[in-house]
Amino acid sequence: MATIAAMRRMRMNSPQIAFSLSLPLSSVTLELRRLGLNRLPRLEPRPPVIRYEYKAPGDMIHLDIKKLGRIDGVGHRIHGDRSRRQRGAGWEYLHVCVDDHSCPAYTELLPDEKATTATCFLIRAADWLERHGVRVRRVMTDNGSCYRSLLFNTAVQSLGARQVRTRPYTPRTNGKAERFIQTSLREWAYRQAYESSAERAEYPRPWIDEYNYRRPHSSLNRKPPITRLENCEQPPC
Repeated sequence: MATIAAMRRMRMNSPQIAFSLSLPLSSVTLELRRLGLNRLPRLEPRPPVIRYEYKAPGDMIHLDIKKLGRIDGVGHRIHGDRSRRQRGAGWEYLHVCVDDHSCPAYTELLPDEKATTATCFLIRAADWLERHGVRVRRVMTDNGSCYRSLLFNTAVQSLGARQVRTRPYTPRTNGKAERFIQTSLREWAYRQAYESSAERAEYPRPWIDEYNYRRPHSSLNRKPPITRLENCEQPPC
């Protein structure tokens, strides 16, 4: 059976292996499943996670967008019955900005992900960081159309910054924004049952203030992100 494993690692599929070895296809399929080689991604180990951190606030900020379904009644994530899903409610978009060095986040819940919306969000996020003594020097985004627009690129240049795009189909290269979005979904967006989008929209600001000003982060020696910024403000009341 070692031959089957070797042939599979040569990227041969089950029918090719069965034909080459004159074996029943079912036997080859069962053996590949037993060896854990029935799926192509298992043939190679996952690349190691490379953790990095830029030296100063503003050296790199990460931008991303998460599409959220509008709420018209309690959703299936809470009651568990997909047959009761509301149709046609539409979408709203969580735009996020995370500083690579200090990890504070700036977010807005906006109606779309168009170039104008994403560009205006960038300008407001940069202004928020500037009030905390941070000048943006690099902006990392994925390859979404709004981030590839001339308008967005012009705004980046106007900040005196340089845009860096992630590798296609490799969201982990923008991992800090991705991880923050997952935290947002778990601790805010889907944490409880909301009756409407308007009700859900009331919660991001108190949550993000808690995240930035009070919540300890293990990667920051159990201190909140805001303590790494030059102009450290007092936590909001």
